[in-house]
Amino acid sequence: MDPNTLKQRVGQAALDYIQPDSILGVGTGSTVNKLIEALGQAAIPLRGAVSSSEATSALLRKIGVAVLAAEEVDGLDVYIDGADEIDASGCMIKGGGAALTREKIVADLARQFVCIADISKQVEVLGSFPLPVEVIPMAAAQLARRFAAMGAQARLRRQADGQPLRTDNGQHILDVTGLHIDEPLRLELEISAWPGVVTVGIFARNKASVCLLGGPDGVATLHFS
Repeated sequence: MDPNTLKQRVGQAALDYIQPDSILGVGTGSTVNKLIEALGQAAIPLRGAVSSSEATSALLRKIGVAVLAAEEVDGLDVYIDGADEIDASGCMIKGGGAALTREKIVADLARQFVCIADISKQVEVLGSFPLPVEVIPMAAAQLARRFAAMGAQARLRRQADGQPLRTDNGQHILDVTGLHIDEPLRLELEISAWPGVVTVGIFARNKASVCLLGGPDGVATLHFS
């Protein structure tokens, strides 16, 4: 089935998790864009939203949703975002859209994380998708060597013009291949402790509570403890 159709389905299904007059946490990416589109059509009244990227903030404002800074809220009922991979326990790899740091901050504010994804994102073990790691630029080469010592390969993410990509936070991203992440929380904590790492794109501490998984037969709802 067309991936765009699957994204539309899960974006629509996610509306059931949005309470009127609440403050919503919103992630980043093409699937989230379908959620925002559905939200605009449904016209659910919100007090505002906390966004994980400048791109998402622009789309929310376009449909009339006030964008609040994370420091303006004490917590969120729900955070809705996509994933690059999700395993059977709800742990994810995120950051393909370069918003992983802000995504993790907003996810940490929320009582519930609702992941919206198509069935191709469901995996047995994380690691086929390159693991994004946001890093302070001066540490990039040093961190690449640390990954090499683990048997992995870290490459600096670049823009179309060949220049290093800069995140909304002004940092660089290493995309790491060659990892078999069978203990997501352990690896998340280990990499997070390395000097120069801003955020690693393993979401195990902030894993999904629910995943709305779009497939050819409709949207399946997966619950994680």
